[in-house]
Amino acid sequence: MSPVSVADAESDGVIERRSRGLYISEYTDPGLHFELAEVAKFYPNNPICLNSALFFFGVSVLIPRGIWVAISASGWKPRLRKPDLNPVLFREPYFSGDREVHEVNRVDVVVYSLEKTLTDAFRNPKIVRPPIAIEALRTSLEERKSTPSDIRLIAEKYGVNKVMCPFLETLTTYA
Repeated sequence: MSPVSVADAESDGVIERRSRGLYISEYTDPGLHFELAEVAKFYPNNPICLNSALFFFGVSVLIPRGIWVAISASGWKPRLRKPDLNPVLFREPYFSGDREVHEVNRVDVVVYSLEKTLTDAFRNPKIVRPPIAIEALRTSLEERKSTPSDIRLIAEKYGVNKVMCPFLETLTTYA
């Protein structure tokens, strides 16, 4: 579309400008995770993490304010007008490991695996409050989204097993 056509469509209310170069049609049903696709369009190498990833996997009922995005320690802070971003610095090997690609609204969205997201939640108690992390772990086990052995393996890989495994053992013992 030409810039004039885009401007006319926007003034007529046919499309809405979400951010620079990204528009949404009035007829589009964006879905629950539309903002993740928006962020992935502009920052395809920055994984969705922490509260946003817990909500994406359906193990947290907490709807995050803004999108939590991992950035490398040597990276730069991404900027978008909409949606609000919460960038979190991840050092190596935390930044590069255990990524998955999910399709959201025909856009490939990079998200850390559920197991890594759970370990990150326990590793960052100032960002993900401990009751939220424990509830996410419990939900993951109850709904069989992951196994205790897979979670333990990733917890050991990222050095969170001393903090996380007592909760894991308690939840699997009394399940």
